[in-house]
Amino acid sequence: MHTSWLAHPQGTLAARPRTREIVDRPWHMLIGGELTDAVSGGTLDVVNPADETVAARMPLGGCADVDAAVDAARDAAPSWAATSIADRAAVLTRLAEAVEAHGEELAWIDTIDNGSPIGVMRNDFRVAVAQLRYFAGLALQLRGETIPMAAHDAFDYTLRDPFGVVGRIVPWNHPLMFAAARIAAPLLAGNTVVLKPAEVTSLSALRLGEIAARIVPPGVLNIVPGLGSVAGERLVTHPDVPRIAFTGSSVTGRRVQARAASAAVKTVTLELGGKNPVIVFPDADVPAAIDGVMAGMNFTWQGQSCGSTSRLLVHQSLYERVVGEVGRRMDDLRIGDPSEAGTDVGPLVSAGHYSKVSSYVRAGLADPALDLVAGGTFPDRPGYYVRPTLFSAPGGPAGPLFTDEIFGPVLVAAPFDTYEEAVSEANALPYGLTAGVWTTSLHTALAAARDLRTGYLWVNSSSAHLPGTAFGGVKNSGVGREEGIEELEEYTQPKNVYVRF
Repeated sequence: MHTSWLAHPQGTLAARPRTREIVDRPWHMLIGGELTDAVSGGTLDVVNPADETVAARMPLGGCADVDAAVDAARDAAPSWAATSIADRAAVLTRLAEAVEAHGEELAWIDTIDNGSPIGVMRNDFRVAVAQLRYFAGLALQLRGETIPMAAHDAFDYTLRDPFGVVGRIVPWNHPLMFAAARIAAPLLAGNTVVLKPAEVTSLSALRLGEIAARIVPPGVLNIVPGLGSVAGERLVTHPDVPRIAFTGSSVTGRRVQARAASAAVKTVTLELGGKNPVIVFPDADVPAAIDGVMAGMNFTWQGQSCGSTSRLLVHQSLYERVVGEVGRRMDDLRIGDPSEAGTDVGPLVSAGHYSKVSSYVRAGLADPALDLVAGGTFPDRPGYYVRPTLFSAPGGPAGPLFTDEIFGPVLVAAPFDTYEEAVSEANALPYGLTAGVWTTSLHTALAAARDLRTGYLWVNSSSAHLPGTAFGGVKNSGVGREEGIEELEEYTQPKNVYVRF
């Protein structure tokens, strides 16, 4: 959880609103400042993952809708780029205030649409508000440089120009948080944006569009839901979209890179998946490490996080103690209705994702090299529920549960004997998003920071994203950084100016 962004305590759970009041109403995409239906008239059912009922219907955007959104963004780009950065920051601040004012409603929309517990979704809107305000506060930090010249009759400086139209494709695990927070940097940098939310969790982005239509100038922000294979594909390959940012799986990210390159030379940044290790060394503070292993799995949103530390490597001397206690804690998690205050773990996001995650659990149950420590069952109730599951591999890590990003509440553990063995295993996969290290040795901590090939490392901590720090991966976990000033700069193109007088 992004606890460091939490603006104030969660507070008491408000009375649950009726689903019909929140989502069962007409929904529209935002194009050129207007709320509109899909050109085709097509719609897509919105399924509540907690009970598998159809909760709403939303417009199914297609290529024509993406084209209209890009046209609107392209037309609005010159005037938005010419708007002073202070005024652009003021727009972000007003948007943050509006999201905060509608936060409870947005949280309930995401719980109905996504399935994560309401407390988690409340934290998500607070993260979105905090990041909108953070980037608004960076306005005067977007600056160029002056370069000393040997000649006394010349000088050289750089400018930072916006790209124009930015295509921003966000995932389904934190729908409102990503939709709101990830438009902040490109807008502040002077770009216009076409946002495509995930097709299984688009409602909070569409509600954001309704809110933004009263605040953001027409065409500056456009929101088009639709299938990734249609609307996403068109946005990535559109000739008038020179800048693409995608958050999602590594497989899809590589496809985005390839398709973007097939259309034009584009700047593409990717925040992709991981199979992230957490290492418990023999000198670790064991109770704190166990707490960290639990927090690092992000069970409160069903393990559906690219940063989840889902490979647990424990020194042989502590292995039985740590794995046993983690398993007991996992069995104590309360799985159930995400609208209820006491729920720890809600349903997975969709039927398709449930099928994927449950297939890995069943494969683990059938693997003689793995011992089931916790979970491994599926609650007998409507909804896409998978009980948090822990497998132990006493013979060492091997097989798809150790190599594949499951993106669910499935943790696998294996022992190690030496520092070199732990680091080698941690680095063995083609991912490098996050990692965690638990040790009381400064030498071990600094050595691991040097040796682990990852973009974001926690030492004696887990899961938290700290304000102003750059988040992103190496290897197949992505290109580019987000959540700090680096993200803002990546939405600009440096221009060098040489002046001789």
